[in-house]
Amino acid sequence: MPVSFLTAEQERRYGRYAGEPSTDQLARHFHLDDADRELATAKRWDHMRLGFAVQLGTVRFLGTFLDDPVDVPAGVSGDMARQLGIPDAACLALYREGRGRWQHAREIRAGFGYREFTDPLVRFRLVRWLYALCWTGTDRPSVLFDRATAWLVTEKVLLPGASALERLVARIRARAARRLWRTLARDVTREQRARLDALLVAGDGGRPSPLDRLRDGPYLRSGAELSRAVGRLDEVRMLTVGLPTIDHVPPGRVTALARFAIVAKAQAVARMPLERRTATLLAFVRTLEATAQDDVLDLFDIVVTTLFTDAAKVGKKARLRTIRDLDAAALQLRRAGGVLMDDGVTDDAVRKAVFAIVPRAILAAALEQIDAIVRPPGDRYFTELRAQTGKLRFLPAMLRSVALGATAAGRDSRSSFQTTTVSPSRSWSSIRWSSGRSQRPPEAASSNSLSHPAARSALACRVLFCSSPLNRRA
Repeated sequence: MPVSFLTAEQERRYGRYAGEPSTDQLARHFHLDDADRELATAKRWDHMRLGFAVQLGTVRFLGTFLDDPVDVPAGVSGDMARQLGIPDAACLALYREGRGRWQHAREIRAGFGYREFTDPLVRFRLVRWLYALCWTGTDRPSVLFDRATAWLVTEKVLLPGASALERLVARIRARAARRLWRTLARDVTREQRARLDALLVAGDGGRPSPLDRLRDGPYLRSGAELSRAVGRLDEVRMLTVGLPTIDHVPPGRVTALARFAIVAKAQAVARMPLERRTATLLAFVRTLEATAQDDVLDLFDIVVTTLFTDAAKVGKKARLRTIRDLDAAALQLRRAGGVLMDDGVTDDAVRKAVFAIVPRAILAAALEQIDAIVRPPGDRYFTELRAQTGKLRFLPAMLRSVALGATAAGRDSRSSFQTTTVSPSRSWSSIRWSSGRSQRPPEAASSNSLSHPAARSALACRVLFCSSPLNRRA
């Protein structure tokens, strides 16, 4: 496995100053308490006192001692000089001469409890911590390297060489990956492995492999595309029959495996070692089952919402075409209503006065015209919806494949919708609602009653089909 994953920026700033520390960093890592100041002021010369303090702050901040202890930002040396009362921070340049800096490094290691990376206890704790991160998460190697560096600094462990820590991270990631593949593949039988491997075989005549076909989700917004999505869901569920579960594996790792199978070519998956290939395909199939159902529900919500939107547009256009007839009928009724409001007309003479102004036949025709045109508040355009029932031919297959859930407030609405009984052997025209249920369309559910937008769309479909010609024929 390649181990050179560090970026040029990471290599440049590993164990070195990347710039001036911030005010918070100076206060946290370079502040000298009374004990620190006592150790520093015990040195003989100003440059020795300042050099000791700079090395102490450097190892706290970077986790290592610099080869050149004077190679620090000016803000660091200036802050240390201010705390020690040294007037000229430039005297630090004299610190690189002589052997005092090596003695100070040993003194700091012994006095402040810094340990070497080669300490067995340190390596055991670091390896265990990194392995837990690799097993439960999907962090990139460069991220793990930075987190390991921060752990070493926090635990007062002197940083090793960048390549040593890089190799350790790569080795632990590889071991966690092998355990993941082995855990997923160990319960897969030979027949199940052959069924999974068949996903990678391309069809005759250059047709795409089942893997390429199944991972291609719906991309059109139509009933025909929804039917294809339901068929895709059924095919995925047939693949999962008898396959081992993946509940004992961290979900993030399974998702990462499945993501690789989604984006990689089938040939690349086929060239993997047996154990890794089996684990990858198992994770792909198990994850695709949930993804395919989500695709069905999302597309179902879009299709049904579009259906209602189109019905509303048709209804509004029809209303605009009949607005003149409505105005004419309303004027006739206004003339009749004016007689009712006239205090000069006695009650026993109202009918005679009304019919004298508006003949009985004309008034009856106006009432019929209003009944045919006017719509109640909150009208859902069911007349126009019933004309589009042919666009819901996907519904029988979907009812067989998808079980809708609901919150406590929406269970009655879900139960009302699920009274539809559909058998694979029955035709579309034979859809019916089970006996014992009222054929009156259910009341509109609140926006919070169902747990998924598709469930609300399903309820709308149920409202539509309660009064559809198909239902009456059944």
